[in-house]
Amino acid sequence: MAAEPGTSEVRRQHRFDACRLERLLCRRLPGFPQQPEGALAVRQYSSGQSNPTFYLRKGEKAYVLRKKPHGPLLPRAHKVDREYHVQKALFAAGFPVPEPLLYCSDVSVIGTEFYVMQHVQGRIFRDLSLPEVGPAERSALYIAMIETLAQLHSFDLQSLGLQEYGRGPGYCRRQVSTWKRQYDAAAHTDIPAMSQLAEWLANNLPADDNEETLIHGDFRIDNIIFHPTEARVLAVLDWELSTTGHPLADLAYATMFYFWPTSLKGLGQGTVFNFKDTIANPSFEELISIYCRCRGISTTFSNFNFFLALSFFKMAGISQGVYARYLIGNASAENSHEFAKMVQPLAEKGLELSKRSSFSSSTRDRISGELFHQSKKGEETLLKVKQFMKQHVYPAEKEIIEYYARHGNTEEKWKKPPVLERLKEMAKAEGLWNLFLPDVSGLGQLDYALIAEETGKCFFAPEVFNCHAPDTGNMEVLHMYGTEEQKKEWLEPLLEGKISSCFCMTEPDVASSDATNMRCSIERDGNSYVINGKKWWSSGAGNPNCKVAIVMGKTKNSSASRYKQHSMILVPMDTPGVKLIRPLSVFGYLDEIHGGHFEIHFNDVRVPASNVILGEGRGFEIAQGRLGPGRIHHCMRSIGAAETALEIMCQRAAERETFGKKLYHHEVVAHWIAECRLSIEQARLLTLKTASKIDTLGNRRARKEVAMAKVVVPRAVLKVIDCAIQVCGGGGVSQDFPLASLFAYIRTLRLADGPDEVHLSTIARWELLDQSKKLTAKI
Repeated sequence: MAAEPGTSEVRRQHRFDACRLERLLCRRLPGFPQQPEGALAVRQYSSGQSNPTFYLRKGEKAYVLRKKPHGPLLPRAHKVDREYHVQKALFAAGFPVPEPLLYCSDVSVIGTEFYVMQHVQGRIFRDLSLPEVGPAERSALYIAMIETLAQLHSFDLQSLGLQEYGRGPGYCRRQVSTWKRQYDAAAHTDIPAMSQLAEWLANNLPADDNEETLIHGDFRIDNIIFHPTEARVLAVLDWELSTTGHPLADLAYATMFYFWPTSLKGLGQGTVFNFKDTIANPSFEELISIYCRCRGISTTFSNFNFFLALSFFKMAGISQGVYARYLIGNASAENSHEFAKMVQPLAEKGLELSKRSSFSSSTRDRISGELFHQSKKGEETLLKVKQFMKQHVYPAEKEIIEYYARHGNTEEKWKKPPVLERLKEMAKAEGLWNLFLPDVSGLGQLDYALIAEETGKCFFAPEVFNCHAPDTGNMEVLHMYGTEEQKKEWLEPLLEGKISSCFCMTEPDVASSDATNMRCSIERDGNSYVINGKKWWSSGAGNPNCKVAIVMGKTKNSSASRYKQHSMILVPMDTPGVKLIRPLSVFGYLDEIHGGHFEIHFNDVRVPASNVILGEGRGFEIAQGRLGPGRIHHCMRSIGAAETALEIMCQRAAERETFGKKLYHHEVVAHWIAECRLSIEQARLLTLKTASKIDTLGNRRARKEVAMAKVVVPRAVLKVIDCAIQVCGGGGVSQDFPLASLFAYIRTLRLADGPDEVHLSTIARWELLDQSKKLTAKI
């Protein structure tokens, strides 16, 4: 037979009479193949440090057998009958476990009691860093894991028929006592840290040590079988330590790898927790938040340090037990001798964690939040956005890219892929909708800036949350300056995501960097305005759902200041005289997913006078109010794009070799990586400072910082993308990577919303005004 992955020939000390087992299965296991006799194949799984586990196959049927180890055993350990019992109850309740098929207490069959269960085909990840999959899938798999744990902890014991399964209140006290007793029975040398940790745990038991929830006892990702291609849990394995007790014990154990001693990472395949790379994605905070949301409980735990310390104490005890079985020759694993090295570092880490009152795996997010006073709601929303991105948005990237590749030469390219519409409905249902607008979302500009960075990591993500340009800017205009009638007709459907819009300002026949050059006319004619002129770079106009444009043009008032001669007006796209001339490409890209960038002509376009926004001559006033926050949103999304580019660069540098060494070993590449990180951090800090100033002092007082960010960020991000392209070589400018399209998008930001040179002049003017207050020389 083809070898089952992760198995080997049955080890000598675990061999049993396969013929006798086969005869029993023929008699007692329904559906077990009767013929041919003597054809049962048995292999042993290399994983599993406790109860030996075997793969059975006869004909087309496959099963898994779990048995007690032979020889002397620790008291109350290796209860395979309890495993069978709890799996039977959970399988009947629809929880993902292999179906238990047969329990046998007759030790004469294979030497110990055992049970047989269904063989589940799927993926088991032995390395907790999941190197076989990409970051997005790794996050989705961990999220599926933690959601499954929350599902387990939500069961009612009585409904499962397991009300007598545990030993009642006092779980934590019993755990400390049990693992201390088992450690003492197995100890081969004195380790003071274990004694100190046991004493601390005994003296710091939680006040709520009366929880009676069904817990797994050994819940971690390598005890889970996932679907072969989906981030979906098919079965949770290894229920030997299951009981009733405090659910935080499982949660701490499932997340303790975030705090794993560095010295133990990669300590041989098949050790207790095997992983060689740091797991930063998803973060510890994200998994905790998802678990609490699934269970409907608070994310604030007063005693999580106890449960993490207990997890390390328990793991040290398990490691000592594995080594003790190695010494007497009945260990299940081939590398059981290595476990002696783990006990002391685990105990020392447990002692360290016992002294901590807060836990985080991400210092950067915490520091930025403290430095700029991110609100509690902002932190929670950012976490939810990150979770949504990892669970739903990133996995959809391939399907969306394929949609546009398939429809690139047809009119279908201007329509939205069905998966994008589904994602928008999901985000709306999660409350992750219109996050950019403070009066709607309750978030400040600083809060939203960090969210915008996250969505900037994926080219279609802003639209998923209804936070994409130009709709965000147009909604801000209508929210701040629109009449009640304008809001009802246009703002409400935009906020609901029922329609989209475009913004028409730049013109092909004049130098639009000086917006006063605008020639498009908006002339009053009775109860109407008549618009004539040409506009281009009208983003979003190609979207079939684009129903309205905000058009800026010149109204007749020659006596007014040159900044009070322009107005903004609402023009429905189906108004006679509105004509889409052509889509404009950006370095060859049509940007279809965002509705493209169109040249539009307005020929005697007549709209009601009530469509003018705020009043005649107020166009520049509106533009300044609109562009401040919008520019910050662009900057933060751009920083998200830079993070994506840097990740691609580092991945490529780690994969490829030139001249006998990895790319990152070449000093020039290493310096590029370092310089890119410097650029990103500097750009982020300036942008967050600007967002914070808008929150505290308003748009007007932050004009200098807005202009600075608008210059600094695109420059920095272009540098990062360019370095990433250089490291990726020819692939970097191809469709195989997103770098070329990212470069095209970011390069336009040095022109959009005002070119760099205009902003530099603004910065110089404000700097000189500031300096003039201190200088003796006249400015």
